[in-house]
Amino acid sequence: MTQPPPYPHPYAPFSPPPPARRWWQHPAVVVVALVVFPPGGIALAWLSRWARATKIIATVLAGLWFLAPFLGDPPEDDAKPKAVAPVTATPTTAPATAPSAPPSFVGQNLRTAKAAAQAAGFGTVSHDASEADAGQADDGAWKVCFQAPAAQDSAAHPTLDFAVVLTGAPCPARDGDPIPYPKMPKVTGQTFATASETLAPLSLKSVETASAYTDVPLPATADDWTVCLQSPAPAAPVESPTTTAARLHLTAPGTPCPQSPNTRLHPAPKPRPTPKPTPEPTYDNDGSTGGSGSSGGSDGGGSAYYANCAAARDADAAPIHRGEPGYRSGLDRDGDGIACDS
Repeated sequence: MTQPPPYPHPYAPFSPPPPARRWWQHPAVVVVALVVFPPGGIALAWLSRWARATKIIATVLAGLWFLAPFLGDPPEDDAKPKAVAPVTATPTTAPATAPSAPPSFVGQNLRTAKAAAQAAGFGTVSHDASEADAGQADDGAWKVCFQAPAAQDSAAHPTLDFAVVLTGAPCPARDGDPIPYPKMPKVTGQTFATASETLAPLSLKSVETASAYTDVPLPATADDWTVCLQSPAPAAPVESPTTTAARLHLTAPGTPCPQSPNTRLHPAPKPRPTPKPTPEPTYDNDGSTGGSGSSGGSDGGGSAYYANCAAARDADAAPIHRGEPGYRSGLDRDGDGIACDS
């Protein structure tokens, strides 16, 4: 039998050797990439030396492997509701919705406090915080001074008892004590400016001024005038400052105060007495005056009478001639028929 020659026939055509295979073209590397990271494995499969049919099969299988987690059903544990452990009810005397501690409503308007307490689950009652024991017909006119738990109502709700006073009045020291109304301070003897500062803390409705004398007008600015009379009187309780007006009677600096209001500083002069008319004298045939009845006697003084010349001058009657009312010889010292002429 003839042995083939160890070398190709010198006349046979030359075939180049296949290119060297890279590491990423190794089948094991491609398979691992298809399992771990299918997109990358598919790319390596198509760059490998696998046959075309093998590449198509590897691509399909890797794609299904990659999409399986997204196409499958949701996990069994997430679909089923979790079992809830039963809760054992503990018997209590108060309802589950009752608040543990009430908020403080002290200082609030009674109507507002009642609405807020009822919204928080509390019942409400109210009473006068002073010894007057007045009823609260209008809740909006009262304010809360104290609050305390009260007996529960028929629905077993906790109830708050509000102790209240009229809005604007001070709260007593304790529930049931008298209301400590402010006292009117004494401002007589002070200047109007100082008295205004003294009355300011009371927050009175107004402070009115008037002249202490009816015949002395009050200037536009009387800060340096002195307070002589005041109303309300000193130490009088001011039960409603917002409706109380103080009235001060003032005098000018250096002017004494009157004893009472409606007093004149300069009294009007007294009117002079009006002399009574004197009847005409009658004369006798001899020319002398008759005794027709004159209170001046034979001197013809008429019905007026003056004890002395000073009284006649005060009455603006001097000098007095004989025959005029009030003339008498006792006032005519020189006998010239003219009395009180000097």
